[in-house]
Amino acid sequence: MKTRFLGVSAVLLLAMSQCMADELKVLSAGAMQRGLVTVAAKFKEHSGGQVQIRYATAPELRKILTENGAAADVILAPNATLKELGAAREVAPDTQKEIGGVGSAVLVRADAPLPLPDISSMAAFKRSLIEADALVYNRASSGVYIESMLKKIGLFDQIQSKIVQVDDGEAVATRIKQGHGKEFGFGGYTDVLHNQEMGGVKLVGPIPEELQNYTMYSSALITAAPSP
Repeated sequence: MKTRFLGVSAVLLLAMSQCMADELKVLSAGAMQRGLVTVAAKFKEHSGGQVQIRYATAPELRKILTENGAAADVILAPNATLKELGAAREVAPDTQKEIGGVGSAVLVRADAPLPLPDISSMAAFKRSLIEADALVYNRASSGVYIESMLKKIGLFDQIQSKIVQVDDGEAVATRIKQGHGKEFGFGGYTDVLHNQEMGGVKLVGPIPEELQNYTMYSSALITAAPSP
């Protein structure tokens, strides 16, 4: 597995706030949450300042900055989102720093019946999709990819009636917890790990590598940052 992680993000955030403001306000995609918990603690230790983090999907991040550019100091978002925001001058392009990528993974509820969905190969993955009682994914960037992937492997029409779409990664986990039978969900790998730690769901593993897609994320300074 070639999962790329968020180890450099702490350095990036620390480097972006020379003034060491009392409170650093961060807008972030949900996939960054697991890494930012550690980053925020290190920032506080280094600077004495607090970190206030607001999580949202990529479309919501664009809307927040469009309506209130001074809502935060730093944003962490998919590269495509930051490119759009840079073109609209909502973020300072010369401050953009790539953090890493997050792949897609499968989750089930913590007490899911055995055997768990077999996703060890393309053939096994397809079989598990067909045999599932329900398939859950979000409307954010990771969910958009899952839908396109299902169409690419020729199964979307066959399983469309079993698909449940929800708003974000947290909603996927909530829906899976409430489910029954042979259901499973899709989410960003870091989202799934975070929700596993919160309880009620567990990671099955990444989708097959030949279908894997890594959403790349970057950080940037918001142009109207209250504490640049």
